[in-house]
Amino acid sequence: MKVLVISSYVPYPLYSGGQVRLYNLMRELSSKHEITLICEKRFKQKISREDIAALQQICKKVIVVPAPKQWSMKNILKAGLSPHSFLFTGHTHKIMQKKIREVVQNEHFDIIHVETFYVMQNLPGDMLDPRFESGLTKNKIPVVLAEHNIEYQVYERFMHRAPKVIRPLLALDIAKIKKEEERSWRMASQLIAVSEEDRKVMQQKGFEPVIVANGVNTDQFTYKNLQKSFAAKEKKILFIGDFKWVQNRDTVAWIIKEIWPKIKEKVYTVSGAGNIKLWIVGRMIPESVKALSNDPDILFDEKNSGRPTHELFQEAAVLLAPIRVGGGTSYKILESMSCGTPVVITSLSANALQARDEKEVMVGDTAEELAQKTGSLLQNRKLYESLSKNGRSFIESHYTWKEISHKLEEVYKSVSLQ
Repeated sequence: MKVLVISSYVPYPLYSGGQVRLYNLMRELSSKHEITLICEKRFKQKISREDIAALQQICKKVIVVPAPKQWSMKNILKAGLSPHSFLFTGHTHKIMQKKIREVVQNEHFDIIHVETFYVMQNLPGDMLDPRFESGLTKNKIPVVLAEHNIEYQVYERFMHRAPKVIRPLLALDIAKIKKEEERSWRMASQLIAVSEEDRKVMQQKGFEPVIVANGVNTDQFTYKNLQKSFAAKEKKILFIGDFKWVQNRDTVAWIIKEIWPKIKEKVYTVSGAGNIKLWIVGRMIPESVKALSNDPDILFDEKNSGRPTHELFQEAAVLLAPIRVGGGTSYKILESMSCGTPVVITSLSANALQARDEKEVMVGDTAEELAQKTGSLLQNRKLYESLSKNGRSFIESHYTWKEISHKLEEVYKSVSLQ
């Protein structure tokens, strides 16, 4: 098949979950299908010639469209005075619309694959599948829309934790996002969800999405040496994330203020102080986060954010990733499990993965529960070893990119008009 991929981000280098997902899916599909990529370059995103070359190895053509600055007074005013959300407004631009039209007019495509709903509006309406919007369009190009999260739900969860003074403004914008997002679902020949939780929400709205989950390159994220991990004098509890995302800032603040003090209390009473560290790794960690604690056992580490992540998981004793804002799934959770590093997560993530508490993962929803589960792993070698091995087996059975790409390929075949 000839596939046109429209993305709201450049999928390389692999800094974010979205980049990891799209790059690996395209890499797997490129052996059988011809891929053309049109993608936005975010305002401050740095892209090198080497990055574009990496994409050109798996794509027939790569077109990068510089996106306008999202956080501008123009976008804020435009969104505030229009029926469109701030998110929708910032990702609507004429250059991308022009590039898409030129490519589709000059070549035949079997499928248009759109990553994230908020670039859907850049597709020219007369090029879409006639099944859209009561058959008002003319051409016959099926569109597959992949939703990494249900965006309006992500913003709703954040709104509930935001200062009360700005909640009315957020609520208004979220209402706009919801209307736009659900309209984009109606425009798709096939809707893709990443998790079971998201699929159920879409079904409640009358849609029948297919789950194409996140995955892991198990050849890169190899199983750790457990003996070496047990022998380490210092046990590092890892949190890793990109701090430009709301959910990561929310999670790390919760860890530092509420979860970490309880972990220290539980573990130190048994093993003595000084042998566990909270290892926070990320690019440009905000000063507001660093100011949350002066505990010397908390390591704020920006230097190692450039290291391959599989090396970080090999070094860490535990991954602490209690996501409570977002869709629940996380690449770092899957990758850590692939490396045999046990994960401590919320039921939001466990349900999304369909993983079992104290079998493949450790699950808690309160600071007390998360601290208790982390402490149990650090102090119970048999439990640690069981979770490590079960987690790796779970990934091999359900979450390799080869397996995930086959599911996406089946979606393409189901809507193709060939």
